[in-house]
Amino acid sequence: MLQNGNPHLDQETTVWGSDSHSARAAVLAVHGRGQTPEFMREQSARLSSSGLRFYAPSAYENSWYPHPFLEPVENNQPALANSIEALRIQLAAIEAEGFSTGRIVLWGFSQGACLLSQLLLTEPAAYAASIIFTGGYLGRDEASVPANEPLKGVPILMRSIESDPWVPRWRVQQTARVLLASGADVDLRIDPGSEHIITEQSMSDASWILDQLPSLPESSGTKDDSTNRHVKVSTNLEGDHQCL
Repeated sequence: MLQNGNPHLDQETTVWGSDSHSARAAVLAVHGRGQTPEFMREQSARLSSSGLRFYAPSAYENSWYPHPFLEPVENNQPALANSIEALRIQLAAIEAEGFSTGRIVLWGFSQGACLLSQLLLTEPAAYAASIIFTGGYLGRDEASVPANEPLKGVPILMRSIESDPWVPRWRVQQTARVLLASGADVDLRIDPGSEHIITEQSMSDASWILDQLPSLPESSGTKDDSTNRHVKVSTNLEGDHQCL
């Protein structure tokens, strides 16, 4: 039975990493179209950072919305609204485990990165950081800049591929501009290539930004939880040092 007609709310969230009492930060890890939370778990193994607790929600039928993200927003409704609601509820659940907004990192790839870009611009908050791998905001029109710089000081790492088959370079650049205008500290790089991938350099950069997150007091220790339940960066909008 669907919860309030939202199919994503009936899906399980996969959780792994440090326990909630010892983790430095929580990471909301959002997969792409045709993927599952297991993809994000596999990618997290490429990070060198420790002391993190990951929460990966699952999209109904492995898709957060049905149509390409560059189509008019209304074409992806009500699926888009359902997906944003699912993230909102997941964030509330993470906070209920003891993580304040300032200790939550948003991380997404592909469709997941697009969804998080949309969340950051429509429901901005002072998150610890955001990692946007190959994604941008939804819709055909230029996105509106939220008032009063609600993302002021939030580090946002954006990485993409020059000729990605699904996410064009120009929308990644547009998204970076709007996030910067919203007050975020945006670090954008667009690497050459034509594959829909996360490069080793991108994962290394993500590890660096995660390593900048504050540590818990030494007395709290760190402890790995193997249970699987189904900073600031300098502003750089040059992309591959030639864009924007």
